[in-house]
Amino acid sequence: MTTPTIITATTMLMTTNELASAGDLAAREAAALYRLMTWLSPAFPVGGFSYSSGIEWAVEAGDIVDTATLADWLDAMLGDGSGFCDATFLVHAYRAAEVGEDAVLREIAELAAAFVPSRERQLEITSQGRAFIDITRAAWDADGLDAMVAACSTPLVYPVAVGVVAAMHGVPLVPTLHAFLHALVSNWISAASRLVPLGQTDSQRVLVRLEAAVATTAHRALVATLDDLGSATFRADLASLRHETQYTRLFRS
Repeated sequence: MTTPTIITATTMLMTTNELASAGDLAAREAAALYRLMTWLSPAFPVGGFSYSSGIEWAVEAGDIVDTATLADWLDAMLGDGSGFCDATFLVHAYRAAEVGEDAVLREIAELAAAFVPSRERQLEITSQGRAFIDITRAAWDADGLDAMVAACSTPLVYPVAVGVVAAMHGVPLVPTLHAFLHALVSNWISAASRLVPLGQTDSQRVLVRLEAAVATTAHRALVATLDDLGSATFRADLASLRHETQYTRLFRS
């Protein structure tokens, strides 16, 4: 004879709570994904389309001429240049904002604002950071966000702004970091596709090739200290400087 299954009130309660917890978790994950897709979409009005991060000069100088040279250039920018630095600043800004360490966040914001090789790079990350903060405060405000922004004595540059906003909204750090780097690379490719020019399929091939580099850069940034910051992309920094006096320009950097 089969032994009947006894369903107690405790069993029912545990099952109900587990389902509720799973449902809450799914709702939070969906909300986080929705916000990341919005904030880091090319349609979010921070003006990213108007900057090339020096790629415009690199194309004119003949450093970037096709998908292979573009992928090599961007791989270096990701792993050894501004990509890694921006990712590291985002991580540290997120963690400081998450626990309300105003003084630490202030120091990070000041260092990030100074950690640029050119005037145009300064314009790029400062203007995008200001736009990102202004728009999210107006449309996606969160408790504590105003206080975190006010605690900084310098305007929040773009990666710091993204880290602070994500932390104040409770969006997990790891997907925030990956989404930020994906958006960064996508914007670089978009600029190059108009300058080389490249077709849409070729642009996607470059994005595919950089997938592993994005993951590697994200992992490094998650374990990096501020002492690990540094750039070894002299040619990219030179491109950013040379772009300031480039005769014909489509982009602001």
